[in-house]
Amino acid sequence: MKQTLRAIRGMNDVVPPQTAHWQWLEKTIGTVLAGYGYREIRLPLVELTQVFSRSIGEVTDIVQKEMYTFTDRNGDSLTLRPEGTASCVRAVLEHGLLHQQAQRLWYRGAMFRHERPQKGRYRQFHQVGVEAFGYPGPDIDAEIILMTARLWRELGLGNLRLEINTLGTSEERRGYRDALTVYFAQHRERLDAESAARLERNPLRILDSKNPDMKTLNAGAPVLADHLGEESRAHFAGLRALLDAAGIAYEVNPHLVRGLDYYAKTVFEWITDELGAQGTVCAGGRYDGLVELMGGEPTPAIGFALGMERLLELIAANAAGETTEADCYVLSAGPELLGPAQAVAEQLRDALPGVRVICHCGGGSLKSQMKKADRAGAAVALILGPDEHVAGEITVKALRGETAQQRVPLAELAAAVRGLLGR
Repeated sequence: MKQTLRAIRGMNDVVPPQTAHWQWLEKTIGTVLAGYGYREIRLPLVELTQVFSRSIGEVTDIVQKEMYTFTDRNGDSLTLRPEGTASCVRAVLEHGLLHQQAQRLWYRGAMFRHERPQKGRYRQFHQVGVEAFGYPGPDIDAEIILMTARLWRELGLGNLRLEINTLGTSEERRGYRDALTVYFAQHRERLDAESAARLERNPLRILDSKNPDMKTLNAGAPVLADHLGEESRAHFAGLRALLDAAGIAYEVNPHLVRGLDYYAKTVFEWITDELGAQGTVCAGGRYDGLVELMGGEPTPAIGFALGMERLLELIAANAAGETTEADCYVLSAGPELLGPAQAVAEQLRDALPGVRVICHCGGGSLKSQMKKADRAGAAVALILGPDEHVAGEITVKALRGETAQQRVPLAELAAAVRGLLGR
């Protein structure tokens, strides 16, 4: 007995009708981002491992445990990208996009991390990332958050809450890290295994623990705000003032941190309570030191990434875009009319770009063809019989609604279909 091959665990196929949901979501996101002047950049799936080890940090969980890394035939260490920001910074430096100019960019695609697969968390997952380079003030921080808020409105999502925090500068954070290390070392016996490991590598991540038993201990930890300088405080106050003026509700979470070493100052997350433990849908923040770290000039920068799979889980099926196969379905009464029917379908595609037209293939009676038109979700059936063909006409039948069936000249077909589709 032959064994059926299956997809790798944690790497999932997207099949119809789910693909229609993805297409609608991708189109909506692209439209919103374009409305704020962001332009798409396309990045490779594979990078030199150094792109991530240098940017993300050698002692992070991602680099130490989760990356898909291999040696190619030339002896180079390569890695499937686990996130997009480092790749984007590498690209803008390589192509000189930051020479005396600011940039608003976005990208989308698959990311890879070798984690334990669970709902909303996969080994191959998809993100949309947004990066803005060359803007030092809190105005761009606020714009990015306003843009995400607009996106939720466009997607019909009202069940997300915003949490914000500031991590200060790298120098301020080093002082805070030292204070955390002393505090948690004094309570080492209360740390779970994951937090104990983080104490040695990155004690800020202990504050991000999802273990409810750590909640009380974390509540008593030193607060980063006590270690901030005047510039960091002013930047965060400026962001809050802009969000208040825009009417964006938020909560300041002093324990909100980012898992990657390159973040500084503003960090934020959009969170839902409807996805269990994996409640973060969109996360980002400022990373003013990363461009310099990767070989460029000192450049202020901020960005975010949103998880496509998690967003799709939040979007109800009846609001997740068009799930039907076709708008119009062309039927023919006999094999001798198949060629003319295909010509009608081509005529309609020329006249109404964007309208999805299926021309029936595979034979069968008109009754069976009508059943397939209905299953395809078509709003309009176009029936070509011998009489219609001779007369240069076609029968137009609305499959959704009460509009009466009619025969129309082929020259008037596009107008008739446009009326039925409301376009």
